[in-house]
Amino acid sequence: MALCLRDLAGLADVARPSLPRVSAPPLPVVPLASIDSADAVTPALLTRIGGATGGPELAEQWNAWWERIVERERRSWLPRPRPPHFEAFDRELALQDLMLAHFDRADAWAIEQRRFYAARAAERMGSRPTDISDVIRDREHELRRRAFTFRLDLNVLPLEEPGAWIVAPNTIIVSESLRDDSASFRSWLTPVIHAIV
Repeated sequence: MALCLRDLAGLADVARPSLPRVSAPPLPVVPLASIDSADAVTPALLTRIGGATGGPELAEQWNAWWERIVERERRSWLPRPRPPHFEAFDRELALQDLMLAHFDRADAWAIEQRRFYAARAAERMGSRPTDISDVIRDREHELRRRAFTFRLDLNVLPLEEPGAWIVAPNTIIVSESLRDDSASFRSWLTPVIHAIV
C-alpha cells in the first residue's frame, strides 16, 4: 500500500530507498486536484502536499513511514492505516491527507496484490523446486558443514523493473519478475548466501 500511495502521489523520484514503480497494474500519478471528494481536497491539503504531486513535506513523511514499515520487525506493533481519520498519521498531516485522498484505491490495490501473490504461491507449491533451500543446501555441501542460523527477509513485490534492493539490515525487496525467473533468482541469491553462510 505504501508503494502504491508513493506512486499515486508522484513521489517515486524522491522516496528512499529508490525503488521502481509498482507494476501490477501500472498506476498513473493522480493529481489530487482531480479527486472528486470535497472532504479530501481542500486548499490547505493542496498546500501541505505540494499541489498536483507530492511536495517535500509529503516526501519526508512518506520516507519516515516507509522506514517504520521496513523496521517493523524491531517494533512490537505497527498500526495499519484506518479510515476515516488515519490517526496513525496525526502528526504527519501531509501523509494523512494523501491517505484521505487515495486510501480506497491503494487499499484495493494492496488487497488484490496479496490475493494474486497467494494464488501464484499456491500454484507453484510442489511444482517447482525451492530455490532458496537449494541454494543454501548447495552452499552447505560446498563447505561440508551446516549453515549457521541467519536471518534474511525477502519481500517479493510487483515492481516494474526486475531486481533486488537492500532496504534494511537483513531485509531485501525482490521484484516478482526476478523471483519468478528461477535461474536468475538463484544466480542473484547465490552470492548473497555465500556472503552470509
